[in-house]
Amino acid sequence: MTAPIIVWFRRDLRLGDNPALMTACELQQPVIPVFVLDEVFEQLGAAPKWRLGLALNYFGERLEQEGSRLILRRGKALLELLALAAETGARQIFWSRAYDPDSITRDTEVKTILSSKDIEARSFGSHLLFEPWAVATKNGGFYGVYSPFWRAVKDREVRSTLDKPPAIPSPISWPTSCKLDDWEMGKSMHRGATVVRPYVNLGEYAARERLSRFMREGIENYRNDRNRLDLSGTSGLSENLALGEISPHTCWHAGVKAMGAGSGGAETFLKELVWREFAYHLMYHTPHILTKNWKSNWDAFPWNCERNESVRAWEQGRTGVPLVDAAMREMYITGRMHNRGRMMVASFLTKHLLSHWKLGLDWFEQCLIDWDPASNAMGWQWTAGCGPDAAPYFRIFNPEKQLETYDPSNRYVQLWLAEGSYLPSESALSYFRAIPRSWQMHPDDPYPTAIVSSAEGRKRALDAFSTRVQKPDD
Repeated sequence: MTAPIIVWFRRDLRLGDNPALMTACELQQPVIPVFVLDEVFEQLGAAPKWRLGLALNYFGERLEQEGSRLILRRGKALLELLALAAETGARQIFWSRAYDPDSITRDTEVKTILSSKDIEARSFGSHLLFEPWAVATKNGGFYGVYSPFWRAVKDREVRSTLDKPPAIPSPISWPTSCKLDDWEMGKSMHRGATVVRPYVNLGEYAARERLSRFMREGIENYRNDRNRLDLSGTSGLSENLALGEISPHTCWHAGVKAMGAGSGGAETFLKELVWREFAYHLMYHTPHILTKNWKSNWDAFPWNCERNESVRAWEQGRTGVPLVDAAMREMYITGRMHNRGRMMVASFLTKHLLSHWKLGLDWFEQCLIDWDPASNAMGWQWTAGCGPDAAPYFRIFNPEKQLETYDPSNRYVQLWLAEGSYLPSESALSYFRAIPRSWQMHPDDPYPTAIVSSAEGRKRALDAFSTRVQKPDD
């Protein structure tokens, strides 16, 4: 058997704990690693596409260190894979599964056509701990509430992690490859790329080191510190999980080990990994969560759907509400945002400004280097109120109270906001080097007056909710 096996990489850019790659290598045939900038990846927003470009460059270098290489192609996935199979004589193509609707449509077509041409197409689970169709209620349905989902999976066996292959067999000759630089993956980032780059935790080694450091230094107090804006209390692994630079299985087993050692925050860490699983569970079973209200009884809620002046102020981090503005600026400077900040800015946009959650979802898709389709959609809908939140009340976050509770020393705000400060931090000043010049903002500008007070915003949201949202049993 000398015909090569194509391993089609997508959101699994790692050598370790990669079942598709390991299985291919164990068959002792030549292996051709491939990435296709296809119809799914072409749709990525500015920041995630730029971050993907960095990941591909790093992963290509890692493969070369192992005596292999990453073949790059651009175009419709099916056509590129068929062309590669014809060029190389490959009769097997392996990949790791994806679960968003566009990827499922793509992969279904690819598998169907490849099989019709007697090319073996095999998909492997590695992006999730539990396949969405393998977790079901007693009635065989999907879970719509997190707590019972957690109880259903928390004691399930999670497969052991795999080492990286001891060797990646190379073909006698390699097919042609695109040049990554020609793709201009960071073109839409403009000058913001220079500001965000130092905050990127790039590649498999860095991801594993971040996990190890968190297990040594952060896991014990994770339960409380993860909500503190003024502390480095989170794992910071979201960008690496989004591109598969580390597997959830590796994170899970590290958490289980910490829990066995008596760590106080380990179970909370495992619950957060399962929260990610829950997002994918919902996206798979109810794909409309990406584009429509998950709860249809919210369809009459009077959200503004236009990028009006208030929405643009929110986008630019100049609402006059310090916590909201600081969180938005953290995103422009680092490419990420603290989870507490994400809830706060989402609540402000959808409740205080009565603007549609889709405006925020689309903006985050452009700006986050850790963008994930399932987590982004569920997070926005959960905060807006139209998603999978089991709370028996209409949740509205108060910016001032959130600031007092989670940034009592004002450290977070000072880190990211420059206006009004006698000696603004370097991080706060870097915001003005990242944003478009057309915004015409300067650190010496006066800090704006709040575009809406907390009391006024709360009242408007409650009035709209009470008169326009039908209860499920109405």
